[in-house]
Amino acid sequence: MGAGPLARRERLVTPPLGAAPVPADRPGLDAAPDRLRFGAPGGPSRPRVLSVAGTDPTGGAGIQADLKSIAAHGGYGMAVVTALVAQNTRGVRTSHVPDPAFLRAQLDAVSDDVTVDALKIGMVATEAVARELGAWLAAHRPPHVVLDPVMVATSGDRLLDGGAEDAVRSLLAHADLVTPNLPELAVLLGEPVAATWPEALDQGVRLARLHEVAVLVKGGHLAGEPGRSPDAVVTTEGTVEIDAPRVATLHTHGTGCSLSAAVATLRPQRDDWVTAVREAKEWLTGALRAGAALQVGTGNGPVDHAHRQGSARRFTDEAWEQVADLREACDALAFVRGLAAGTLAPEQFAFYLAQDALYLREYSRVLARASELAPDRGAQEFFARGAHHCLAVESDLHRRWLGRYGVAEGGAATSPVTAAYTDHLRAVAATGSYTELVAAVLPCYWLYADIGARLLARSELDGHPYADWIATYGDPEFARASDRARELTDDAARSAGPAERARMLEAFVRSCRHEWLFFAQGTSMPSWPEPSRSTAEREPAGVR
Repeated sequence: MGAGPLARRERLVTPPLGAAPVPADRPGLDAAPDRLRFGAPGGPSRPRVLSVAGTDPTGGAGIQADLKSIAAHGGYGMAVVTALVAQNTRGVRTSHVPDPAFLRAQLDAVSDDVTVDALKIGMVATEAVARELGAWLAAHRPPHVVLDPVMVATSGDRLLDGGAEDAVRSLLAHADLVTPNLPELAVLLGEPVAATWPEALDQGVRLARLHEVAVLVKGGHLAGEPGRSPDAVVTTEGTVEIDAPRVATLHTHGTGCSLSAAVATLRPQRDDWVTAVREAKEWLTGALRAGAALQVGTGNGPVDHAHRQGSARRFTDEAWEQVADLREACDALAFVRGLAAGTLAPEQFAFYLAQDALYLREYSRVLARASELAPDRGAQEFFARGAHHCLAVESDLHRRWLGRYGVAEGGAATSPVTAAYTDHLRAVAATGSYTELVAAVLPCYWLYADIGARLLARSELDGHPYADWIATYGDPEFARASDRARELTDDAARSAGPAERARMLEAFVRSCRHEWLFFAQGTSMPSWPEPSRSTAEREPAGVR
């Protein structure tokens, strides 16, 4: 496949570190959780996540941001306050740290009554607070602990004295994942701040080895990374980089708090830290893009934690309405009516089958590209299975049907209509984003399933010449695949801005028009067209 622009990329960049085994009394860094308990009969409906941090009365950072982030990722949020902070989008004015005994009373009140599935630790403020929290963790350690070591302000000023910094380092013994910014990573190691991404990765590797903890190295503010926002999850098993586009915005208040809380919430629901971080990072990219529209504050404003819920209307609902006329036009086509009634001429059906086989060969390549661009493992696997299905299962089905009409596979030339459709899809695959591509490939699932369901319902299959073919429209597996394709398209649309959502809609509608033309050509070309240039000769550079 060609190297079109990627929304993000992920790659294993180092071999395992060869560190000592994790102690037997401490769960493995990537031990798979019992994810079935959430929403399963008799179990909790969502992970119960505790945030231990300071406050922000404007709601952009601290516990207020954590609770929004937890809710956005399907968790039930709880909060224990370490410090009361008077701050806004322009800075901190003053703070009050309650007695550590009150902190312990809050922690015990939670753990005596509620099962905590994940813990996010933010601002601890003082050495006494950090020590008290460490004592509680020694007795009540949740299965997943994320430490966001709030030690250095955005300005570069140190927020804690030496004793408090040492106490925060001691909390690494209780953490599964630590999420420092680059200055905080340097403080944890007692070293200068990394100036380059390789230096930052090296520091993350050494911190992971020293404390046997997973480290989220964040390089979004590196001066030498224009247009790129690199992160990496570093464990004793290796390093995985996860990139996203840099978002040009001043609305970054509370990004560290929000990201760490999101990861803590996702981890009990996912198989490993890499998956949780990847999904949280994708969500944060959308939250950063949507932050300006909130118009909160006159300084560095907050991100929009609820950006995925900003519109109650799903993308697929809007898109389906946009093609209502096209859907009706498909039902009215002579090809569709003839196929339903069994009156379609055999040579017209054979022509359709041959073009469909040629189309699916190219469609499989586009699905493979969607798998390459997909932001998470589930989407990658879905589109990869779809690409394989087109080449294996569908090709075999078409070959057998064409054999009934004495047509050899590859015996037909690609029609102009088929070529136009595949050229459209490949253009989106080569130059568009993942969000545009999932919208472009969706009609082949959804419109086909929709037409097929009605075709099956109104056809009397007893003695029907195309009964076996029409019956394939009712395949439950294909119906489930269509549903999943819609879900993935809606997922992609939630983090898309207005301009990108408009491009998604344009790609979807254009594909639907090509679907209509594809069905229509079945009765407008009763004879085989003359051989023309091969599909490979027509292929644009960049998609192979």
